[in-house]
Formats: sequence, structure tokens, C-alpha cells
Amino acid sequence: MSHPAMSMKVQAVCSEIFWVARLNLLWIVFTLLGGVVLGLGPATVAAYTLARRHHRHESFQVWAAFWSVYRREFVRASLLVLPLVLAATVLAGNYLYLSALGSGAGALRAVTYVALVALAAVGAYLGPLYVHYELPLWGYIPKASLLALTRPASTVLLLFVLAAIVFAATTVPALAPLVSVGAWIYLNTWLCLRFFAENEARLLAKGNS
Repeated sequence: MSHPAMSMKVQAVCSEIFWVARLNLLWIVFTLLGGVVLGLGPATVAAYTLARRHHRHESFQVWAAFWSVYRREFVRASLLVLPLVLAATVLAGNYLYLSALGSGAGALRAVTYVALVALAAVGAYLGPLYVHYELPLWGYIPKASLLALTRPASTVLLLFVLAAIVFAATTVPALAPLVSVGAWIYLNTWLCLRFFAENEARLLAKGNS
């Protein structure tokens, strides 16, 4: 490979890493702006919206676009995200409590772990689904659940990416505030947009057959 081509590839990779770090910073700033609990939903939806626009090669002013989505989706995004966060918090707390009880609670701990994985699988589709399709608010979780069940290979890949990011952030703690959330939203959106396109093409082919 020629040096100019290699240089362009390196520049492209560095540009994407910078984008991920900026997306991560935006998510942190606007989550804190809402006092964490009230900021989490709209900040997450705004980050997914901008990630989708970035992957579609749209041009926009990052901070202004993030603020616009954050403000517009403040209530609706909270109603979408917070129930899953609450459920994940309860399940994680139960898992830690059952782990402290020892082997006697092994069965309940296993059930709780499976529930956590299932919730993560549904959540992995939820953000990209919300910013890509217009559905009634109550329709997103059933749709995400259906995708998680009917596309097992895609679901396993999403969970693997999530686990890899969590492992990297816990192994190198400095990554957590710098890129962890941004990296997940970036990769999660990129993968799901492709899954959605494949699913639409399959349904279209099935309808034309």
C-alpha cells in the first residue's frame, strides 16, 4: 500500500476516534445538565440521532444539533429510556445481593443473570430503532424485543461488542470517561443500521416473491 493511501486511512481512523470522543463528551455534559436522571434519556437519544446522521454522512453543527434533539425529546426520551434503566438497576442490584448469599442462591442468580442479558439485548436495539423508525412510543420495546429474538446472530454480535467495550473500560478505567459510551453508541448505531437495511431488503424480497 502506498504511503499517501496509508496516511489517508490513518487520518480517517483518527477522525472517527475524535468523533467518538466528542460524542462521548456531549453525552456526559447533557446527561449532567439534566441532573443525570432527567438528562439520561434525552442525552442518549440525541447521541443516537447524531450517530445516525454521522453514519449517513450528513453535515451538521454538532453542539447545536445535539441541543436541538435534547430539548425536543426531553420528555419522550425519558419515558423510553428510564424504565429500562430502572429495570437494569433493580436486576443488577438483585444479582449482586444474590451473589453475596453464596451458592445457596445460585439458581436465582442464574435467572437474574439471564434476565439482565435479555434486557441488554433489547436495549441494544432500542436506541437505533427509536432514531431510525417512527413508531408509537409504546411500540419500540416490543419491536426491539422481536428483533432480539428473531435475529439471534445480530443480537449475539451486539452483546459481544457491548461486552468488549465494558471489558476495555474496566481494564483501562481512563477509557470510561473518554470514549466508552460514545464508542458503544457509534458502533451500536453502525451495526443496527446495517441490520435494519438487511431486514428491510429481506422483507421486500419476501413481499415480491
